[in-house]
Amino acid sequence: MQNQIDLGADAAGKSVTLDVEELLATRLLVQGNSGSGKSHLLRRLLEKSAGIVQQIVIDPEGDFVSLAEAFGHVVIDGAAYSDTEVARLAARAREHRASVVLALDGLEIDNQMRCAAVFLSALFDAPDKHWYPALVIVDEAQLFAPTASGDVSDEARRSSLAAMTNLMCRGRKRGLAGIIATQRLAKLAKNVAAEASNFLMGRTFLDIDMIRAADLLGMERRQAEQIRDLDRGHFVGLGPAISRRPVTVRVGDVQTRAKSTVAGLTPPPLATGADMASLLHAPPEVPPAQAELWSAAAPNHATAAALQEHIADQTAPAPGYPEVTLSGDECASIMREVLSEMSGEDGSTFLPSATLFQDFTVRCRMRGLKDHGLDAAQFRKSFAQSLAGVTLDDPDGQDARLLALAETIPEELLTPFLAIGKAAIDGRPCPDDEALAILYGTRSVGRARRMLEHLEKTDLVVVRTDYAGRRAVAIPQLNLATALA
Repeated sequence: MQNQIDLGADAAGKSVTLDVEELLATRLLVQGNSGSGKSHLLRRLLEKSAGIVQQIVIDPEGDFVSLAEAFGHVVIDGAAYSDTEVARLAARAREHRASVVLALDGLEIDNQMRCAAVFLSALFDAPDKHWYPALVIVDEAQLFAPTASGDVSDEARRSSLAAMTNLMCRGRKRGLAGIIATQRLAKLAKNVAAEASNFLMGRTFLDIDMIRAADLLGMERRQAEQIRDLDRGHFVGLGPAISRRPVTVRVGDVQTRAKSTVAGLTPPPLATGADMASLLHAPPEVPPAQAELWSAAAPNHATAAALQEHIADQTAPAPGYPEVTLSGDECASIMREVLSEMSGEDGSTFLPSATLFQDFTVRCRMRGLKDHGLDAAQFRKSFAQSLAGVTLDDPDGQDARLLALAETIPEELLTPFLAIGKAAIDGRPCPDDEALAILYGTRSVGRARRMLEHLEKTDLVVVRTDYAGRRAVAIPQLNLATALA
């Protein structure tokens, strides 16, 4: 397979290529002020590598949706899906190696960050059997990995920044090669930008961005002026996938176009000021039905009766449903049913607790329970109990003792600890590392092992492994132990 793609030509007219295989291991940072040709460069890179490697585009402006018609990319409208559905789509994209464009132009910036964070985290948390090589292109990366919070919520900023950091710092081993593009290096988090080994720097005017770009390219401060003098569509490239020495490249032509492209200057219409004023101040057009109803003719009895009948039809209340009063047992039964349903869904442990709580509330209302009476902290405990299969109606009270002991441990360890305790109560083997990792909300078995070591260091559990490699976990305070496995 041909791994070299043609980016354009240098000053001497010689072709400048980019090694896709090397790029997968070293990542890329693209920087340029608005109008420098940054999006054109990304489009050239995407078009030329479309048949070589899977591509995943995080597109805040919807500029890359045109790739779908020409190259078969699947467009995902972020505004049309919930967090759970976005995570599921990301997991399926990794599993089936589908090239996708996540279009976020229908969302406000706060929700853009949340949606991108959920999508990137699902890509990162995919099982290792789906770790196929993929280019992950994030346009306007300063929005998703900002140096300061700005006008967005701290929660959205933290989740988005964490997802971007995982992509650039730890994505390589999972087959994810980050390509981030930004207008302002000064607004992009340094720990995200620093992970790139390849750079394409476009026209930059602000001194702080120009000097930082020169530092990344290994130039002296006095040489930074050449970045300011670059023409539109010209970039200085450096890195193992491009060139060992800085090289200027004029980006070649592309096949597709952004939907927001403005084609040059367009002269204004030839109209006098009076004509334009009459157009601007013209009364609004009345829809035909309303024009008929509100005719200028003098109202008669027939028209008035028709009007009253029309208003009555429009304002008639929808047929209501009888109020249902639920008993305490019925409310508890509905809550158990919803919790069981949610805990049985794949990927539920990877979702933010706020998303799960909202989903729980909606599902309860759909079953007629308007007020479940749980706050967010109580819901997290109830959800952890449901995941572990712990109840309060056991005859010997073992589950109740387990829950009392669980009050002393951190909330993030609650679900795996309860699962181990329930296995010990039932005389079953301890869940394996992969199952504990999923309950812990990760795909990393190493994190699951470290979690188990932490529980042992705090004297909550004792782990024993025999010479055959079989493991048993005991809970001394409850005098319980899992079976060997």
